[in-house]
Amino acid sequence: MALHHRLIGQAARLYWRIRRPRTLGVRAVVLDREDRVALVRHTYLDQWYLPGGGVKKGESIHAALLRELKEEIALGDATIERVLGVYHSRREAKDDHIVIFVVRAAEGADDELRRADPAEIEDVRWFPFDQVPADVSSATGRRLAEYRAGAVGVGLW
Repeated sequence: MALHHRLIGQAARLYWRIRRPRTLGVRAVVLDREDRVALVRHTYLDQWYLPGGGVKKGESIHAALLRELKEEIALGDATIERVLGVYHSRREAKDDHIVIFVVRAAEGADDELRRADPAEIEDVRWFPFDQVPADVSSATGRRLAEYRAGAVGVGLW
C-alpha cells in the first residue's frame, strides 16, 4: 500500500474530526453482460469495495458517478439501471450520505475494465457473485446482498 496515500487518509480523518463535514458520495454495483460485479482494491485500504467516490461541489450525482467510474475502473460506457439505495454513514466523524446505483457496462466494456489510476487503485476485477472475495468491506457485502435479494436499501451504511 502506498504510504503517502495512508498519510493523506490520516490527515483527512483528523480534518473530519475537527470540522465534521456533511459529504455526499456515489458508488455503483457495476455489472457486465455475464452479471459479474466489478470490485476495486485501493492502494490505501485493505479490502475490496464498490467503485465510486465523492461528489464535488457543483457536480451532479450522475456526473460524479460517471467520473468516478472512469477514474477508478476506466469504464466510459455504462447505463444506470436504477438506484439501489441511499445510505447514511457517521464513520470517520463525517456526516456522509452515499447513493448506490446499479450500473450495466456496455457490451464489450468488460474488456476495458482496468485500473485507471494506479496511484489510487491497486487492483480491479470482475467477480461472479458466488466468487466474491471474503475480504470485501462489510458495507460492500451488505450492498451486494441487497442487490441479490432485489431489495431497495435505505438507512445506515
